[in-house]
Amino acid sequence: MTSDEYAGYYAVIRKIPEGRVMTYGDVAIAAGHPRWARRVGYALSSLNDKTVPWWRVINAQGRISVGKGRGHEAADLQRHLLEAEGVYIDLEGTIDLEAYRFAPKVKRAKKKGSPKAPL
Repeated sequence: MTSDEYAGYYAVIRKIPEGRVMTYGDVAIAAGHPRWARRVGYALSSLNDKTVPWWRVINAQGRISVGKGRGHEAADLQRHLLEAEGVYIDLEGTIDLEAYRFAPKVKRAKKKGSPKAPL
């Protein structure tokens, strides 16, 4: 994994508005790396930049993830930060993705060999 790849993930995460969330997979897709959700997690685990709102990234089930090397204190902090932004987390610890998910417009790459429009 390159620092350029991580920078791409961080750039996407910085665009998540307050009170909204994205899943790891959403971030990967928006950064141009579909199916690399786990790498987004790796990027966040090595994050040293306080300008990246890491707490706005959750798992595909709408829950806060407690990964390796990340204790329950970090999960409690993430929950606190999300709730402070107005994100409702139910008693089971789930966030309603339909209500809070941020879906930025993603530029799609043109397929090679596609026909050009007539002049």
